[in-house]
Order: sequence, then C-alpha cells, then structure tokens
Amino acid sequence: MTEETAGGGPVGDSGPDKGAPARGKWASKTEFLLSMAGEIIGLGNVWRFPYLCFKNGGGIFLVPYFVFLFFCGVPIFFLETALGQYTSEGAVTAWRKICPMLEGVGIASLVIVIYLNIYYIVVLAWAIFYLINSFQSPLPWSTCDNWWNTELCHGRLSIFANPDIFHPESNWSFLSNITSAEYFYNGTYINVTDPFSIRSPEEEFWINRVLRMSDDMSLGKVHWDLALCLLLAWIICYFCIWKGIKSTGKVVYFTATFPYVMLIILFFRGMTLPGAVEGVKYYLQPDFSKITDPGVWLDAGTQVFFSYAVCQGVLTALGSYNKYNNNCYRDCLALCCLNSATSIFAGFVVFSVLGFMAYDQGVSIHEVIASGPGLAFIAYPKALSLLPGSTFWAVLFFLMILLLGLDSQFVCVESLATAITDLFPRQLRKPGRREILVLVIAVVCFLLGLPLVSEGGIVLFQLVDSYGASGISLLFIACFETIGIAWVYGADRFYYNIEDMIGYLPFPVLKYCWLFITPTICWLTMQYDLSKGGHFVVYDFVPGFWATILGSLLIITPLIFIPIFMLVPLCRNPKNMTTPSSDLRQARAHKPVLTLCSKVIFKAQGQPNNSVDKRNEKMMIEEPIGV
Repeated sequence: MTEETAGGGPVGDSGPDKGAPARGKWASKTEFLLSMAGEIIGLGNVWRFPYLCFKNGGGIFLVPYFVFLFFCGVPIFFLETALGQYTSEGAVTAWRKICPMLEGVGIASLVIVIYLNIYYIVVLAWAIFYLINSFQSPLPWSTCDNWWNTELCHGRLSIFANPDIFHPESNWSFLSNITSAEYFYNGTYINVTDPFSIRSPEEEFWINRVLRMSDDMSLGKVHWDLALCLLLAWIICYFCIWKGIKSTGKVVYFTATFPYVMLIILFFRGMTLPGAVEGVKYYLQPDFSKITDPGVWLDAGTQVFFSYAVCQGVLTALGSYNKYNNNCYRDCLALCCLNSATSIFAGFVVFSVLGFMAYDQGVSIHEVIASGPGLAFIAYPKALSLLPGSTFWAVLFFLMILLLGLDSQFVCVESLATAITDLFPRQLRKPGRREILVLVIAVVCFLLGLPLVSEGGIVLFQLVDSYGASGISLLFIACFETIGIAWVYGADRFYYNIEDMIGYLPFPVLKYCWLFITPTICWLTMQYDLSKGGHFVVYDFVPGFWATILGSLLIITPLIFIPIFMLVPLCRNPKNMTTPSSDLRQARAHKPVLTLCSKVIFKAQGQPNNSVDKRNEKMMIEEPIGV
C-alpha cells in the first residue's frame, strides 16, 4: 500500500488488489477531521437534538444521552474508524478481510447508505428552494396574499419588527387571538388532523407551495421546480467529490467550518432578542421525573446513533484513507466531544429564537416548538419573518441548513463510491473510472429521488426517514459489529492491531464495551423499541397496511444480508469462515485473540506473516507514530 492516488499511481502489490492502482490517502489530518466532522455534524444537531432535550426533561435528558454516548456511541464510532484505518478498505471489504462471515454487516451498512443518498438530499432541495425565495421582500411565507394561500390563512404583524404600529391604547387583539395549538404548526412534517383549522402563512407556504399535496397523493406527478432544486443539489454534490478525496478534502475546509460561523452569528442575534432567556430556560430546565421513562432512554440512544453516523459504513470509508499510523483514537475522542458540544450549542441557537417567537406572539413556548422539517421550514422561518431585516436572516439560515446537509450528503456518496470501488479495484481504480462511477450513482439516486418531490412525496419521505435508517436496523447492525470484533475476531487481537497503529493501547473500558456493555444496551433498546407494537406511520390518506408493508421492507432489506452472507462462507469454506485475510498486519500473532480476567478464552490463531511484516516495515518508517 502506498500514499499515491488511485489515478495512475503505483499498483497494489498483494492480495485481491494485485494489479490494481493503489488507494489514495488524505493529504493531511485536517482534511480527515473536517470530513468526519462534516458527516457527523449535520441537520440532526440543529433540528432534532434541541427538540428531544426539550421534550424529554430538559437538562435531565443529558444523563441518558451521555450514558449512550460513552457506552455505545464512542465505542462503535472508534471501532468503525479504526477498522477502516487498519484494513484500508471500505465498509464491505473491510469486514470481509476481518472475518469473511461478517461481510453481510458491510452490505447491510451499504444498503442504509443507499437509502440516505436517495432521500436525505431532498432536504437540500427544500433548502435551496427556500434559499432562492429568501431573496424576496417581503418573504413569501410571511404574508397571506399569495396565490397558494387559502381563506384559512391568518397572518400577524410582529410587535418587535413594527413597534410604531402597536400603541398601548390600540386594540389589535383580532390579529392575535388565535392561541390554540392548531394555529401554530407543531408537527414534524404535515398536519392533517384538521383540514379546516386556521393556518399561519408559513404553514401554508410549506404545504401548498412547497409540498403541494393532492387529494390522491400521487407519486407520478413530480413538481419540476423542486426537481430542478434536487438536480442542482446533486450537481453541487457531484463536483464536490468527483475526484475522490482529492476534491472532498478541499471542499470540507469550507462546508464543515462555515456553518459554525453562521451558528455563532445566529446565537448572538438570538440571545439579544426579548424572550430568548425564557426560551433557553425551557430548553434546559430539568424535569427529574423523566429519568425513569424508557421512552426518554430510547430517544437518547436513537439520537446518538443517528448523530454519530454509526453502522452506516461511512466512518469505515473515511478512516480507510488514513495513514496506517494515524492516531485515530485521539481523533475519535475529539470528534465525539465536538459533535455533542455542537448539539448542545445548537439548542441555545434554536430556543433563543423560539423563546422570542413565543414572546412576540404572546403564547407559551409549547405552542411554537417543533422538530425536523417542521422546525427548519415552518417554525424558524416564522421567527425570522418577525425580525427586522428578515430577508438577510432568512438567507443566512437557509445557507447554513444547505451547508450542514451538503457535507453529510457528499460524504455518504463518497462512502458508497469507496465501497463499490474496493469491491472491484482492478476495474474502478483506473484513471477516469471514479468520475464515471460517481456520475452513475448521482444519476440513479436522482431518478429514484424524484418520487420524493411529487405530490405524495412527503409521505414516502417520512417512511424512508423513519424506517430506512431506522433505530432497529442500526441497533441490529451494532450488535453484530461489536460481537463480531470482540468475540469472533477477538477483542485482544483488535486491541493489538490498534496499538500497532497508534503506539499504545486504548482505554481498557472500550474492550469490555465491545464484549458486553454495548451489545447488551443495543439489544435491550431494540427489544423495547419492538415491544412498542410496530409503530408504523399511518395517515388518513395512506392505508396502514401499506405503510406497515413498506416500513417492514425498508427495515428487513439491509438486515437480510447478514444471515445470507454468513451462509456463503459456510457453504464454500467453513474452516476459514472466521479467518482474517493474510494481507492484514498482525503484530502480535502469537498472543491470544481474547482473554478475560487473565484467562485465555481463544488462543492465538496464527503466526506472523513475514511477507506482510516486511511490506509494512517500509510503511511504518514512512508513517511515524503520531502523524
């Protein structure tokens, strides 16, 4: 293995990659860190974590959150990153090299990444649509005199933005006497419970202008303005990654850092607004009774798994481009701290503005709170429209949403391209082949995403969002990953591999997390989730039967590959179905692969491979520890 890029560089000298151009490496550690940060820090930090914190007891939610983070999130995050760095392979071939019978784990992750590549970019299309409309004054979602508005639309002037209009002796109650929950959009996607309730202009813009749902919720009639926004999002994504990590590593310098600039600007603007302090109090005020609610723990675990992008193969792909001796242990700890700190900080940004919105409307903050697209495309735009200079703040906000989602999207596409390239290295590592591969991925995913921007696309979007990369799927994969590394490959052997890479053994608790704690927590959480009774989404206009069938298929499709690929090596070569590839460097091959309390559980399974050791001696000299 060399540091040359795949395009015309040296060829691999052993194993299945023999005769194929060698894989590339990150040009610097900064590019790796920014790419990882861009993937794990995304829209979920802004529109999901603050709402979950508010919903599940305020500050007390941080207790289950950090329990899941320390005992599930960090161990799996580090495991996947170290696996990629150790094997220098994408998600599928990394597991094949570690343990042939676990190749299905990589395939399952690959299917989930395909789901993400198809539906996640639709959010970017919405963001582009809103960004384009943000340059109008007044903002098109702030008034009720547009062609998409109905008689049910009810607008309101802002006291803060128009202080001269509101005098103490004036009676403007007819503009603000609607204080029921139906007036303020409080759902995640759409509100279909009462089609005759009063609606805000922001809600009507979202439902009647952006989504444009028809009575039959047809998937065949595509909204071509949204389709063009989706195409633009794919064009931007393609040119960010078409050259592989050579282009990805440069783009993330902007896409991963600029959202922080905008978050800081929005934070200081939000905290100077009236009512901001009350909003922050609602965000953090602890409700100790929530700590015993299993649903709170389930929400915490789900947030950790989604926020840290584990069990999707993305971390393995990004780690695979590291130098062998990169200190991935230190990198992972730093990235985990950054991710959680960003989530907590984003809560201040969101709730300071929602507190102002509640203050300006004269209602409780419970009536303006929202999560998901409901926060990004209804609640927050409403708050921005109440500010002086609303156009400027709207442009700033939707540009931040676009960049937050963009780097997560193109890293997902990068991981998919990496996995496919590593499956067919001789064919796809040749000059010019990668550009074609990424183009094919972009075109196919764009075409598959068109139904999501149709009249009934929001229903399909929510089903894929809820069950494509569902908590059940991720928890199931996490169990197999940790059990596979700890009990099949051997926790001690993997520890020695990490020591060989970074120069020292990681914190011992990680080993016992992989062995016992992480799979146990994941299994119990999954069982509780299943015990809730198959909570598939049912709409008035979608038969529950079809929602259940589609949701079940989305969950089962990736997971079915795990048992299938266990049977393949069992039929072909059962004696070697757990034997790692001889290409992998084993610095302590003479030591037991697993010990517990100084007792040998599994003995050593082989002696050092001299050819591999000699090949890696030069690599270790060129890549000193601590790089």
